[in-house]
Amino acid sequence: MAIVTSHRCSLVFLAITLLTFLAASSAPTPLYHLYQEDLHFSAGVLTLIFGVYALSLLAALLTVGSLSDHLGRKPVIFVALVLDMLAMLLFINADSVAWLIAARTLQGFATGMATAVLGAALLDTDRQRGPLVNSVAPLLGMACGAMGSSLLVEFAPLPTQLIYWTLFALLALQCLYVWRLPETVSRIPGALASLWPTLHVPPQARRALWLSLPVDIAVWAMSGFYLSLAPSLVRAATGSTSNLIGGGLVAVLTLSGAVMIFSLRNRPADKVLRLGASLLAVGVALILAAVHSASLPLFFFATLVAGSGFGAGFLGALRSVVPLALPHERAGLISAFYVLSYLAFCLPSLLAGHLTRTFGLIATTDGYGLVLIVLALSALVGLMMQDSAKARATSGG
Repeated sequence: MAIVTSHRCSLVFLAITLLTFLAASSAPTPLYHLYQEDLHFSAGVLTLIFGVYALSLLAALLTVGSLSDHLGRKPVIFVALVLDMLAMLLFINADSVAWLIAARTLQGFATGMATAVLGAALLDTDRQRGPLVNSVAPLLGMACGAMGSSLLVEFAPLPTQLIYWTLFALLALQCLYVWRLPETVSRIPGALASLWPTLHVPPQARRALWLSLPVDIAVWAMSGFYLSLAPSLVRAATGSTSNLIGGGLVAVLTLSGAVMIFSLRNRPADKVLRLGASLLAVGVALILAAVHSASLPLFFFATLVAGSGFGAGFLGALRSVVPLALPHERAGLISAFYVLSYLAFCLPSLLAGHLTRTFGLIATTDGYGLVLIVLALSALVGLMMQDSAKARATSGG
């Protein structure tokens, strides 16, 4: 009975810690317009501040992603917590663009390290519920961070500091508790060698990866754009000055994605992938309609549809590819999948930020949205053609 209780406590702690890291990652989103007003920088610089987070996270996944296999889970979780606490202090004292970039860079590396080690620890602790927690907790965390930050900005003092002090306190408590966790792996040699960046896609998974990649790129590119520019876009389109709108949109996007992942977790991967592509295309089209009609209710409904497409597309792509790897190939394939996902998360939004200087935010959004719609529909046609080919092969056999 004591062992069961210990496992349950460990699972809850790991889930809350993962949620905290992702909440911290989305907390700056509702504050970006305040930073812009105070520090007078462009949308291009804003997406740079956003993009360095994802690039730093990628660097962590590629280098320290497997470090806990050699050193143990607890020390790596502790280091990630300390790094994120330092990032919170940088945000609290940020008085220039350079400070914001430094904070986001450090935060990205800490989050990448935490994502890898906490994901592994969750699987160690509970092989049945661990994968579901790994999928849902990050999206719930982003929703909590964005909405919590919005509420504190709107109704509490110290709008650019209080959310970070709150997260700093949570991370400090987790630093103290982490040493009470049971260690799930023993130390083995090779820690330094594990820092060399490697990616591997097994031959038998390459076709499935190429087929699902357009959907995966589209959903992550959409979420990257939303987390960096959605608050600014709503202000430009509707004139709304409420601090709650940006955080609310991010919360709707991520919560609807989490609900879809939970609801579709047992459905066939190919059907989930097609549903994700369809919902994303419709959702992005509705977002463009909301921009040009300046309708806040339509913005939220469109975000709900697009977020559902994000959850379904991500889950469908992941489940289409990862099961094809042999046990000793899974870590490399998952790393490759997430590297491609996070590149789609940051690079298109960086490009969009720079294009706003020439074409403006509304026109850039139109072009960006049309590209996403074409990408999603092209992926949908490719998936349907594959299904037709399978059906013909089956009937012919």
